[in-house]
Amino acid sequence: MELPKVQLRELTVDDAEERYQWCLDKEVTKHLNMPEKYPPFSREETRNWIKLCIDKANGYEQKAILTDWGKHIGWIDLKNIDTLNKHAELGIAIGDKEYWGKGYGLSAMKEMLVWGFNELTLNKIWLRVEVDNEKAIKSYKRMGYVEEGILRQDRLRNGEYIDRLRMSILKREFFK
Repeated sequence: MELPKVQLRELTVDDAEERYQWCLDKEVTKHLNMPEKYPPFSREETRNWIKLCIDKANGYEQKAILTDWGKHIGWIDLKNIDTLNKHAELGIAIGDKEYWGKGYGLSAMKEMLVWGFNELTLNKIWLRVEVDNEKAIKSYKRMGYVEEGILRQDRLRNGEYIDRLRMSILKREFFK
């Protein structure tokens, strides 16, 4: 399957409303690390979070995901950036469900990996994914991620501890 084209751009405060709306959808937030309340964030909290990202004040390198015609459909980030050991954690969400299962996440991930390896000079980009999130695991493997191990009871979701899989991709694996 040929991947659709996407653009990654810096966040703007105007992204807050769409982000807020996406986070009201429990299907969108099921596998995201968010507070166990509804809604997970208020409009105000969402706006403040985006401002922190824009100001680079929270350790997140977060970008908006756009279709090639400029429609905002989600976000992607690198966090827990370890400049000494040259690795970081990837997080991604396609908030607009119309774009699920069509390769937009893979395209965005590819762009972010190129950016992380080249601009941030990282050697490894890793992620954590819940063991029951089979669609995500499949797409990460398609991108070239390999399993590093199980993080036992790593996320509290709906009052239950869920194991997460840690996966990573190395710079040399990605570019070969």
